[in-house]
Amino acid sequence: MSSRFKIFSDPVHGFISVPQGLLLDLIDTPEVQRLRRIRQLGIGYLVFPGAEHSRFGHALGAMALMHDCLTSLAEKETDISVEEHRAAMAAALLHDIGHGPFSHTLENEVIPGFRHEHMSRILMAGLNRRLGGALDLTLEIIDNVYARPFFHDLVSSQLDMDRLDYLRRDSYYTGVVEGRVGVERIIKTMRVYVDKEDSVEQIAIEARGIHAVENFLIARRLMYWQVYLHKTILAGDHLLRSIIRRVRWLIACENSDAVSGTSPAFLFFLENDIAPNDLDHPEIIEKYCALDDTDIIFSLKSWSKSSDPILADLSGRVLNRDFFRVRFLTQPISESLQRVWRERVRAYLENSGLSSAESLDSDLEYYLAFDSSRHEAYEKSENSIGVIQNGELIELSKAMEVSALSGLSERESRRYMCFPKEVDL
Repeated sequence: MSSRFKIFSDPVHGFISVPQGLLLDLIDTPEVQRLRRIRQLGIGYLVFPGAEHSRFGHALGAMALMHDCLTSLAEKETDISVEEHRAAMAAALLHDIGHGPFSHTLENEVIPGFRHEHMSRILMAGLNRRLGGALDLTLEIIDNVYARPFFHDLVSSQLDMDRLDYLRRDSYYTGVVEGRVGVERIIKTMRVYVDKEDSVEQIAIEARGIHAVENFLIARRLMYWQVYLHKTILAGDHLLRSIIRRVRWLIACENSDAVSGTSPAFLFFLENDIAPNDLDHPEIIEKYCALDDTDIIFSLKSWSKSSDPILADLSGRVLNRDFFRVRFLTQPISESLQRVWRERVRAYLENSGLSSAESLDSDLEYYLAFDSSRHEAYEKSENSIGVIQNGELIELSKAMEVSALSGLSERESRRYMCFPKEVDL
């Protein structure tokens, strides 16, 4: 006799039980199984050795937290039907199926202007057609058109199941303890607040959960600076993006020999000018679903032997973790100093045989870059977090000490430069 549930052993949340039926059918689809081949942190595994976890584990974790949250809300006398419960869990499971290889790192390089949320919606619609409309309610929740908007809050907000899972999961796999979040406490203090004027339902936090939310926001800030925007990850991201730009340039120059050995699925997106409005074309969907981290690694191995010295050098650097140096800039850099730096990098490119005199200026952009990283832990002005105090709903910053939240709601920006370690700047 077969079990009514399938058990997934998750190191972050423990055993995750998935009932036979729609949810398990969704997990077994190629669209969801593809997430096993996409790393959650992109290039992060080359910085944090344990960060080999995939988008698949994150999808299961978000779904598990959705189940826990809905169960807790039901215990607090929020009426949630079986259909709503299942649809919300499906939304949490499928929210990231549109991610491309190396997650956020290459999001705008494979398809300029691309947003993975858009592709996720397209793939969910395709699954819904194959399943005879079984995801109709899930799509209403995703699109925020369902009559009970608190379900959408649980899928996409500043305190959704996606964020609660990825912070805890990424903290676990990177070993960065500052990212640990009291997920259980937050979920247990969540309530559905019903507006007295228009009866709209929305997710809010009980006053006793304020400090857990504060810890969540602090952990998010620390994880961004210590993991997601770590200087070595910034260096790896720069290299990967530079490689894609170089390959596109070589293809435009009809230098097919230099990019031979490219994964066919990857080459399709490099050769064709695809815009976000083209994503619902059947051929593009098929090619996109065939694309994952494996295609990138395979292509890099081929490109490391390219006849183009720039492409070969950059690809070899990623494979061998020979990243550029990143230096954060604490003050504006004068034009004269930038000219000195550019001349030193030009000299390095010419002396090493990577570039010739006539192409030094164009090749320089791959080896010397100025950019900035930005983060805002809490956005007060948009989709703010509500707290229930004395039966009334107030915005989070008004329910806690201003000093504790003021820094978290300010956008932090750090300028930096990337350059080869072989050059003394």
